[in-house]
Amino acid sequence: MEHKLIVSSSPHIHSEESVSGIMLDVIIALLPAAIAGVFLFGWRAALVIAVCIASCILTEGIFEKAANKKLTIKDLSAVVTGLLLGLNLPATIPLWMAVVGSVFAILVVKQFFGGLGKNFANPALAGRCFMLIAWAGAMTQFTEPFAGIDAVSSATPLAVMKTGEGSLMSLAEAFVGIKAGSIGETSGLMLIMGFIYLLCRRVVSIRIPAAYILSFAALTFFFGENLLAIPQWQYMLYQVCTGGLFLGAFFMATDYVTTPTTKPGQVIFGIGCGILTFVIRRFGGYPEGVSFSILLMNLAAPLIEKATVPKPFGYVKEKKKERSGR
Repeated sequence: MEHKLIVSSSPHIHSEESVSGIMLDVIIALLPAAIAGVFLFGWRAALVIAVCIASCILTEGIFEKAANKKLTIKDLSAVVTGLLLGLNLPATIPLWMAVVGSVFAILVVKQFFGGLGKNFANPALAGRCFMLIAWAGAMTQFTEPFAGIDAVSSATPLAVMKTGEGSLMSLAEAFVGIKAGSIGETSGLMLIMGFIYLLCRRVVSIRIPAAYILSFAALTFFFGENLLAIPQWQYMLYQVCTGGLFLGAFFMATDYVTTPTTKPGQVIFGIGCGILTFVIRRFGGYPEGVSFSILLMNLAAPLIEKATVPKPFGYVKEKKKERSGR
């Protein structure tokens, strides 16, 4: 009796995880930072986040309907993009800019390249970088926590360290989030809580965030320009605990689609992000650098993946045979 062996196309690994389940976990993990942002910056922060989420959902739904494509709103990926973008914006941003940035993130970066799983860069990051280039003034206008929407703009800790002018709050305040900045980046404590949740749920691994933060911290400690004459270890901790480093390392540098899948590749990716963030902060005119660093490494991810994919057994031997003419 003959038996046929039918081999189907890859992938052959089955997982009970769904896209919507993973996205829901990311949303839950981001909630502490979102709640902290609303608490610190008031109702306007909640409005900015809501506008970004609604704009992303509507853009995805309208485009897919117009293009006669399957609706993917239920997978919650558009919600995650809107939430991440909103957390990366100042509470003072004009709402129409938040809408344009959301449309750019979903339409140009995600849908024009084929939708979820085919985008070349993290949509929320690309949307934020687009907004920084288009409206640099509005994107860097930050207010102190609890000051209200009409308060005078305040320098972020990174800006103070960049210019050497002004004073810094305590490290404890910087870690908890009592400082000027974007809605979701200020509270390192809440971001770490969300990241621990993702680790416990096995949604992400620690490789990229650890490689990113440790490489950046080491470079900052040994080569950082400390204009405030504080101990170098304190300067390094301020650089790590302020700005968007935690938000970027935990929630955007770990994006499945735009980062390498191999373990060595993930470490290389994280180190690359750390080096680029340090170079931009140390030598550039912009005091931040996280968004542009991750975006540049997103572009390099396919090359890193190709260089770190394990060779199949016998691959080298077969190549040698071909060259020898056997």
